[in-house]
Amino acid sequence: MTGAEILEAVKDRLGITGSYQDKTLEGYILDVKAFLSDAGVKKDVIESDAALGAISRGVSDLWNYGAGNAEFSTYFMQRAIQLCYKKEDVGDD
Repeated sequence: MTGAEILEAVKDRLGITGSYQDKTLEGYILDVKAFLSDAGVKKDVIESDAALGAISRGVSDLWNYGAGNAEFSTYFMQRAIQLCYKKEDVGDD
């Protein structure tokens, strides 16, 4: 998936419309993808439909205007672990 496709999917899942928050969301998406990569998730898994839920959840977890309160949820951490074991050939089947 392209960056634009991931952004639109995240916005859909979070119920965000318009483009006003796109730069902020893109930053959070990059942070979440970097976290997943550093955790050992393969790049093609991160860029696949399989990771959309985790990326959306991670963005939602970081979407916090309170200073110092952002942390990843238990669901996000569990899904990140699962994605580490996902095979590289993640088709849409």
